Amino acid sequence: MSQFIGNRFFFIGIGGIGMSGLARYFRRRGAQVAGYDRTPSELTNQLQSEGVEVQFNERTELIPEAYRNAASGEVMVVRTPAVPVSSPLLKYWEEKGARILKRAEVLGMITRDKPTIAVAGTHGKTTVSTMLAHLLTAGKVPCNAFLGGISANYGTNVLLNDDAAINVVEADEYDRSFLQLCPAQSIITAMDPDHLDIYGTPEAMFEAYTEFAVQCDGPLLVHERIARHFEHRTQLGTYSLDSRHEPRAENITIANGRYHFDLIAEGQVLRGLTLGMPGRHNVENAIAASTVALRLGVPPDLLRLGLASFRGVARRFETRISGPRVALIDDYAHHPKELDACIASVRELYPGRKVTGVFQPHLFTRTRDLAADFARSLSVLDELLLLPIYPAREEPIPGITSEWLLEQVPMDKKSCVAGTALVEALASRTVDVVVTMGAGDIDRLVPPIERLLNERHPQ
Repeated sequence: MSQFIGNRFFFIGIGGIGMSGLARYFRRRGAQVAGYDRTPSELTNQLQSEGVEVQFNERTELIPEAYRNAASGEVMVVRTPAVPVSSPLLKYWEEKGARILKRAEVLGMITRDKPTIAVAGTHGKTTVSTMLAHLLTAGKVPCNAFLGGISANYGTNVLLNDDAAINVVEADEYDRSFLQLCPAQSIITAMDPDHLDIYGTPEAMFEAYTEFAVQCDGPLLVHERIARHFEHRTQLGTYSLDSRHEPRAENITIANGRYHFDLIAEGQVLRGLTLGMPGRHNVENAIAASTVALRLGVPPDLLRLGLASFRGVARRFETRISGPRVALIDDYAHHPKELDACIASVRELYPGRKVTGVFQPHLFTRTRDLAADFARSLSVLDELLLLPIYPAREEPIPGITSEWLLEQVPMDKKSCVAGTALVEALASRTVDVVVTMGAGDIDRLVPPIERLLNERHPQ
């Protein structure tokens, strides 16, 4: 870690899932860590309980005194690309002459000391990387893992092992961040057009993925439907649920809400596997994660136990209630392809039941660019409640609103509702299966929805 001078780190945007993981990493290594985020959250609460100083106002006088008094070379400032250049904190550290790096640059540095397995893709990467980290851990292959979600098995977004021989990293395509990585192996789960505010065109995004693949030194495993983008690549493998080639899954069945299947991978046939996480699309994710886990030395018997004990990732098809009269699924889905996979899995798990979807669009640009696909994906619900667009880092775009999107959804039972009125709106309806979807702050509405449904139908 000689590339990091000093022993103090200040994170601007510390509450982000990737930023908080790095903060925990440096804290684990004995460094002093502090930072800023706009609003308190469960993640910032956890960081504070672990001894990290977090401020929620950009006033520079709130920066801990030890940091303000330190020489410029003694503080490493890490920022998320979502932080505007006008940030008072960013300007303060620039004027002070501190070294300022983006999150991806820091992640790239700290993963170069061990072989890194990078998982990229416009969707599925969080589940696959978290599943792979769990399979390695359960399979007695020590690893460090930097994840884009909270592992339900470990209650954290970063796994750190002093004996780790491998890094598992979620590779984020936003802001071309994944080009900071030089992995030994990679998985690419999907390349559906997204982040067009950054890339401009789908072709530019595809080009970034092919550049990412070039930086991979060893085997590359990609979803079968995107294999054409990498056809000149050596050491290329493909996977999908419908593949006739290895790796693949066969004899997929559902029993008691769990998926069972056979896996053919790495020259082996594993019969009667059980996946602890629901969702047919997660069987496909398990093909990718299991293939690489076997390749890295996880014994088949321990892989079997690891798949069965995998509890998933917070907000990735997370079952909050599953009963005969009411069910609640919460999912991070914020792209049309993710909505398709989520809703299809809900239909498969709860056949014949009424599905009420609550969706919070994420970003004005994404809503504008993919509106027709969003409208098609949402139309397969029985009823839709559409929340206002979550802006994240963006300013509003005139005319791009949830009302505008709702008009394009070809269904009868649909309405826009404010977040503050959502629970009341659900209370006035007869609901059966409720699925909440989105990547903004919709997660804060899930606990009160869960309370409402449990009160109405005690389990």
